[in-house]
Amino acid sequence: MNSPLAGSGTLLRFALRRDRVLIPVWVAVNALMVLSMPNTLKTLYGTPAQRADLLHQMATNTSLRAMVGPVFGDSLGALTAWRVGVYAGALAAVTSLLVVVRHTRDEEESGRQELVSSGTVGRRAPLTAALLTAAVANAALCVLVVAGLAGQGASGALAFGLGVAGVGMVFATTAAVAAQLTESARLARGLTAAVLGAAFVLRAAGDSARDDGSSVLTWLSPLGWLENLRPYAGERWWVLPLFAAAAALQALLAYALAGRRDIGMSFLPTRPGPAAGRLGTAGALAWRLQRGSLFGWSTGFFLAGVVYGGMTDGAARLVGDNTKAREIFQRMGGQSGLTDAFLAAMVGMLGLIAALYAVSSVLRLSGEETSGRAEPVLAAAVGRLRWAAGHLIIAFGGSALLMLLAGLGFAVGYGRQIGPVLGACLLQVAAVWVIGGVTVLLFGVLPRGAVAAWGVAGAVLLIGWIGPALNVPRAVLDLSPFGHLPKLPGGGMEWGPVGVLLGVAGVLVGVGLAGVRRRDLSG
Repeated sequence: MNSPLAGSGTLLRFALRRDRVLIPVWVAVNALMVLSMPNTLKTLYGTPAQRADLLHQMATNTSLRAMVGPVFGDSLGALTAWRVGVYAGALAAVTSLLVVVRHTRDEEESGRQELVSSGTVGRRAPLTAALLTAAVANAALCVLVVAGLAGQGASGALAFGLGVAGVGMVFATTAAVAAQLTESARLARGLTAAVLGAAFVLRAAGDSARDDGSSVLTWLSPLGWLENLRPYAGERWWVLPLFAAAAALQALLAYALAGRRDIGMSFLPTRPGPAAGRLGTAGALAWRLQRGSLFGWSTGFFLAGVVYGGMTDGAARLVGDNTKAREIFQRMGGQSGLTDAFLAAMVGMLGLIAALYAVSSVLRLSGEETSGRAEPVLAAAVGRLRWAAGHLIIAFGGSALLMLLAGLGFAVGYGRQIGPVLGACLLQVAAVWVIGGVTVLLFGVLPRGAVAAWGVAGAVLLIGWIGPALNVPRAVLDLSPFGHLPKLPGGGMEWGPVGVLLGVAGVLVGVGLAGVRRRDLSG
């Protein structure tokens, strides 16, 4: 009788090979975001007076504290942990959930796991390989963070690196449990993302109420544990066992569930469909498959717009007379007044995130193809272009909807400049569509390399987030389609670059669809 873990090593090597693009890109983006921060903060808050003023502002500014958490020290290391800790932990969580679901429920849903399990593979080997793959990704991130921040203090760097990796592993095991409970990879990702969103909201509510991280709501969130670890501010090493305990308990639950179900089955029953089919077109099927994801993203973008709008005045007060901070916001949002520059910068950040939705939505085509579900659809009176068009309408139209809702959120949160801010949000769609077009091109021409679209999106995200803070050359910023958009609100409108971006997106989509039409299916 095979051991339940038989074949785990082989599956781990296979998973690392499959994720040889996804993991390095996302780990690099996260590490660079963290490691670029000390020099930026040294430029912004180089004097004790500036740092003292920052600590005072954060103690009294509840909206900003809800976004990034409280400050526990005035050293560069402590400020780095404050400024990027929440977001580095959240990004590690997203990477982990994607990896675990990809190598568990995705494999079962596609039917590949049944084929693999027919060999000498233990019942719990796939889950073990998935968790070990996530552990490798989080360990690599931890090593990079510790090595990069060691110059600010080895103890604080170790605490911060372990804390970020700990958040990643907590949500890796959350995803493992969700993958056992649900029959759909899409639902498993959605449930884990919902838990992550709840963790962010709990931490934000707790930090808004208390400026020392002591709120019960903060302690209910793994992201709150990370900030209460207090790297570079009198490290609380006793917080680390919380990550280990949560990850271990969830892993044990996932293993117990994995041993009590058949491959492809789940514990949450799938609602049966109607006796007579109600989906008469390929577009209706695409909408049925993607509507849950679009609803979740839409809710998140509207709430993000409300939050960013509400913190606009507070951000302007925080920057105050800090020339360097003003310059960074102006590089991100244009050379207009500080409030307009902040609004433009936040709108640009949401545009970068909307590009991730476009990539994930377009790649749904790849998932349908490789799982074999596209073949029976195309066997009917449905052409390839018509099948692809259903998903692309949701991907491109959905990204426009996200930015529209973000603009409405800004209107609710800020209450001023409604027209200009809404227009600025919709302007981001042109650049988002270019990233979506690249994804269509890769799917159509290089279907096995379509996952590289995540690398493109990650690189664009890195340029947009870190480039302005590091004052990188203009030629580097221009590598991103977002670098060619007018900086609104506050700047002058230029329709030429917008038209060029839309034209490029159209060409990319056209070439990609031509490839879809000519090549063989790879299911």
